Amino acid sequence: MSGVPWDASYTQGPAPWDLGRPQPAIVRLAEAGAFCGPVLDAGCGTGENALHVASLGVEVLGVDVAPTAIAEARTKAAARGSGAQGATARFEVGDAFDLAVLGRRFATVLDCGMFHTCDADERPRYVASLAVATERGGTLHVLCLGDEGEDVGPHPVSRGELRAAFAPATGWEVVRIVEERIETRFHGPDGAPGWLATVRRL
Repeated sequence: MSGVPWDASYTQGPAPWDLGRPQPAIVRLAEAGAFCGPVLDAGCGTGENALHVASLGVEVLGVDVAPTAIAEARTKAAARGSGAQGATARFEVGDAFDLAVLGRRFATVLDCGMFHTCDADERPRYVASLAVATERGGTLHVLCLGDEGEDVGPHPVSRGELRAAFAPATGWEVVRIVEERIETRFHGPDGAPGWLATVRRL
């Protein structure tokens, strides 16, 4: 909306969401076995979440529209090598609003911080793009800024907005939405209020 390309968040960074480590909520999900490969990380940034999931033995493809972020993610992947059982994280420049160009579907899709950047008019297009890239019966995990609690982040989302965006008419079913915290460079050690939604592709 500001007219500044996403890549500027990294060339003029560090980006407020780029912690240099995976989000704790994503670490907990991964350790609970919530990622079944192949996994797509839509809006992967510099790849920390994707690399963590791959380190546990799951093949991951990270996609982001910012070339600088993808270049950094590839550098990290090369430095860290393969994960358990030789699993790797690959990274490609791509538009999360046009995931059909990937030409494949994924068993699990991760959205960490992408959904809440979409305005109301953009959400249907983004949700449809996710649906094209997700296997029927597959799982989408959405970690986004929430609207409940103190010190909320920019562009907070309500539970109702999540349920409306992923209603059955869109090809999705919300399994659960739970309160979470999202770490940023601007919030304190407890992070910002957020939601972690588990959504099933119909």
